[in-house]
Amino acid sequence: MNARCESTPAHGPRWQLISLRPQDAHGPMRRAAARVGAGVIAVSPWRLETLDDAASRAQLARALQAGCIVFTSPAAVAAAARLAPLAATGGTVFAVGAGTARALRRHGVAGVVAPGRMDSEGLLALPPLASPRGRQVALVTAPGGRGVIAAYLESHGAELIRANVYQRVPLPLSPRTLTRLEQLQGPAVLALSSSEALERVWSQLPPALQGRWQQQVPVVAASTRLAELARGLGFARVDTAAGPMPVQLADAATRVATKV
Repeated sequence: MNARCESTPAHGPRWQLISLRPQDAHGPMRRAAARVGAGVIAVSPWRLETLDDAASRAQLARALQAGCIVFTSPAAVAAAARLAPLAATGGTVFAVGAGTARALRRHGVAGVVAPGRMDSEGLLALPPLASPRGRQVALVTAPGGRGVIAAYLESHGAELIRANVYQRVPLPLSPRTLTRLEQLQGPAVLALSSSEALERVWSQLPPALQGRWQQQVPVVAASTRLAELARGLGFARVDTAAGPMPVQLADAATRVATKV
């Protein structure tokens, strides 16, 4: 199933927010954009699929008994909850951000620890993750996801348990999506909360469209690391939002859009 491009409201938004969320996961971004008078162009690089097999269940069961358990996204929480009860964990539960923490609480997990800075770097600044040597740390995530966290934990001496509970199934950009992007008129801002999402979409854009994005489409990034990625791809205007939540990205984008 190809990535879909959302239609804009009949009354016409003042500007457009380009969302790189997974397929069928643009609702929060759409609501946040509507709040500031923007429409959403949904460009999904993948869909999410729970890994429901014996190996995944066994990995998760072991992870839930670790001393430190890190959930990397609301999607990781949702997938894990389909495989096992989450309330009876064996150690301290960490969430990358507020959205992940809320998802865990909805599934009965008490005492969730989340950083004020909602990204990988913010999470890794929390004790005991900042100095994990000799600790057993579980990462509940997807294959290839949150490489910064895994690399840091392993390089700093943690015993890392990885439980992959869902996977990202790549989606090609449909001709309809590309046409919509090529014909886009008026101000547009790209919301960036995932390096993998941008890299996958970017590789599918024709060179001429890449050039237009670099010069005409500002980026609001969820972290300084993502801002550096956008600058490395040649984007001329890159701003950093207060965090990765849709409301934070939309608020940052509306400030940028008024100057485009």
